[in-house]
Amino acid sequence: MPTSRRIDVVLLAVAVVWGSSYLTAKTATDALPVPTVLFVRYAVAALACAAVPRRRGGPAAGPTGGLTRDEKAYGCLLGLTQAAVLVLETYGVAHTSAGNAGLIISLTLVLTPVLDRVALPGRFFLAAGVCTAGVGLLVSGNGLRAPGTGDLLMLAAAVVRAGHVVLVGRVTAGRALRPLQLTAVQCAVGAVLFLLPAAPGLPALARTGAATWAQLLYLALFCGLFAFLAQTWAVQHTSATRAGLLLGTEPVWALLVGTGLGGERLTALSVLGAALVVTGTYWGQSVERAHRRLAPVAADEGVPRSAGTGVSRAR
Repeated sequence: MPTSRRIDVVLLAVAVVWGSSYLTAKTATDALPVPTVLFVRYAVAALACAAVPRRRGGPAAGPTGGLTRDEKAYGCLLGLTQAAVLVLETYGVAHTSAGNAGLIISLTLVLTPVLDRVALPGRFFLAAGVCTAGVGLLVSGNGLRAPGTGDLLMLAAAVVRAGHVVLVGRVTAGRALRPLQLTAVQCAVGAVLFLLPAAPGLPALARTGAATWAQLLYLALFCGLFAFLAQTWAVQHTSATRAGLLLGTEPVWALLVGTGLGGERLTALSVLGAALVVTGTYWGQSVERAHRRLAPVAADEGVPRSAGTGVSRAR
């Protein structure tokens, strides 16, 4: 049984990788069309999924040779929702800064418990409100203004991602779904979905430089394969709400990468907004953790446990 700390470290690693993905995706979409970037990201990840088990146990252990009916069905479903998240995120980051994109997506923190229908204490929603205020300051730049197209696309991505996180928890609860096989199906679904839209831009891949290919491989293997697999595994062993809280640190990493490597500028309001996001995320995490610890005690005393406070482990 994995420890709580080990699960948290895995989810935090996913947050770091995804936080760095915004600048990577923004740079890649400067060289290639968005559908082409998404197709290569999914196709390479799908091939990697098929290759990993062969090194361990031969072809018979490969994800395509031993998929169960549930892994096919739920993998396709999760593949559709994950693809929806990525298409919104990638088009969004192409029209806003990498820092803003990663920070706006932190609204997943607010939406996940709502969609997961978790009866959390009011303090959690105060923490979520702090995060929301922080995102508002980050979007405002040098002064209050309406969100741009990229910002709105990232807001939509936050809604869909929250639904995806909850869905992962629901469909994996109590089912014998193996993370690698489930991830392989998701990647295959994404590759199929983006093949036709990407077709006009595929010839450009032959003229793509090494730097862009490095970015595509990073998006596929680290932001795709590793992140999808790690997220699925971790959510199987913790609550969807807790996963959303830890993944909520993603905007901090996005901001650090965007400013440190991408040369994006921070205003005074941006700094204040980032501080509010960090404060709200860690405050909310502590509230959710305390609530989960008290839930079994309440159940033992005859108090009904809140729906969604935990995700059953797949056997």
